[in-house]
Amino acid sequence: MADPNDLLISRRHVLIAGAASTSVMAPPLEAAPTGPSTAAAVPTLAVTFTVNTQPHTLTLDTRTTLLDALREHLHLSGTKKGCDHGQCGACTVLVDGRRINSCLTLAVMHEGAHVTTIEGLGTPERLHPLQAAFVQHDGYQCGYCTPGQICSAVGMLDEVKAGIPSHVSADLTARPLLSAEELRERMSGNICRCGAYSNIVDAITEVAGSTA
Repeated sequence: MADPNDLLISRRHVLIAGAASTSVMAPPLEAAPTGPSTAAAVPTLAVTFTVNTQPHTLTLDTRTTLLDALREHLHLSGTKKGCDHGQCGACTVLVDGRRINSCLTLAVMHEGAHVTTIEGLGTPERLHPLQAAFVQHDGYQCGYCTPGQICSAVGMLDEVKAGIPSHVSADLTARPLLSAEELRERMSGNICRCGAYSNIVDAITEVAGSTA
């Protein structure tokens, strides 16, 4: 009869046996390639557009957003990167006169376009009327959302002049009036985390009244 002690296998023996079998069965490691990288080249494309009346031609990764092209390639840092998901409006610019979220569009989609950023609206010596009104009415606190607020307001007032209705327009065929309800609806895509909304409304209302 076999000695029971001969049938006892310790955990140590199992681990040693497993390591030995792995070292025997495992194939030798292949040497790492030493030649040039085989990774696919990043696709790039040249795009020419006019930014703040100045023509620019950039060769960009085709995945580059208009926001990153403005900030990282043209160094126009006035346009802010907030959420980078089109939810806050801090990156709003004007493209061919229409306001858009520059974080949601690719730069290469705007060949031949005319882009206006906050830097192109006015200068410290000669402010755009909306810039001056925001200063006068304290339409900002931290100021991070302000460039997008002002660019959006410029586009919004042009929409009102063109007779474009909003979701709260009672009569889609009538010329829209910039009531408080209309203004808040039309500017709802621009978030101010400091909560300066009442002053922003006052600033826009003043300029809307002077340009009516």
